[in-house]
Amino acid sequence: MAVAECAGHNGRPPLWTDYSHPQLWTLFAMEDNEIPLRLADGSAPMAANALLDQLRLLGISVPTINHPPMHTVKDSKAMRITPGGAGDIKNLFLRNKKGQMWLITCQEDRQIDLKALAKALGAGRFSFASHQRLMLYLGVAPGAVSPLALINDRQRSVTFVIDNGLLAFETIYLHPLDNTQTTAMATCELLDFIAETGHPPHTITFDSDGVHCNDLSPGEAC
Repeated sequence: MAVAECAGHNGRPPLWTDYSHPQLWTLFAMEDNEIPLRLADGSAPMAANALLDQLRLLGISVPTINHPPMHTVKDSKAMRITPGGAGDIKNLFLRNKKGQMWLITCQEDRQIDLKALAKALGAGRFSFASHQRLMLYLGVAPGAVSPLALINDRQRSVTFVIDNGLLAFETIYLHPLDNTQTTAMATCELLDFIAETGHPPHTITFDSDGVHCNDLSPGEAC
């Protein structure tokens, strides 16, 4: 499965091609912080429509529903547009003191002990990454985080970890870089696509005896 490099800035062409230009950093306001709409490598993040078009070109079915913005799991439940909540997810974008980053995708009702999770992943100590870091590495705003945002991590700086419990579902529902849309993807196709972006999945299992992390072999979820 080939993953094409795609530019574009929310459906518009980049405003500047000279990355040294002082006006490069187009800013938006979020919780009183100004955050550049650029990735860590200086490029523009992929737009939702471009991502969906790319997935369709790869032969992946991506039925997508438009809806009001969903910022939290609570919003998702209140607007429940998926069948019974099966395959619905929440995503944690985490970092440690060394600046290493992880995207954790788990079942929406999963209770997470960050200390136990960090120990299982050998991360040291976890904290939530800032909104600025979220834009720089995943190219999305809070509320729009999903595994599909790894398409924007072109430097492969983020480690992807998925809840083993999600592998029991044939379909996962997630935002395609935009929290006003929800896309249904076959679980095995999602994991294959994410692996092709340079982010081989790791699984995390939440058991009564603790949290366990394992590598996921290609095709294992299918």
